[in-house]
Amino acid sequence: MAWYLVEIRYAPEKLAEVRPRHRAYLNEHAAQGRVVVAGPLADDTGGLVLWEAEDEAALTELIDNDPYYLEGVVAQRSVREFRPVLGAWLPGQG
Repeated sequence: MAWYLVEIRYAPEKLAEVRPRHRAYLNEHAAQGRVVVAGPLADDTGGLVLWEAEDEAALTELIDNDPYYLEGVVAQRSVREFRPVLGAWLPGQG
């Protein structure tokens, strides 16, 4: 398993309409342990999600099925592998 930081920039036209479906999708994956933390940037121009996935191909499948992506809210997306070393949410930390 690997960790990935996904940042998106919004196309704001559909943001409010699609946000409830996007949050339900992320909540489903948070309940399964795939989403560690997620939320919008303070200026509401985009958001960040920290995902755990088997590999980048598995991650791509997950984020390509996000309603934001499917319904055209994602104007730009970046994916970076992340290697956490400390934090209260890591097993054995806190």
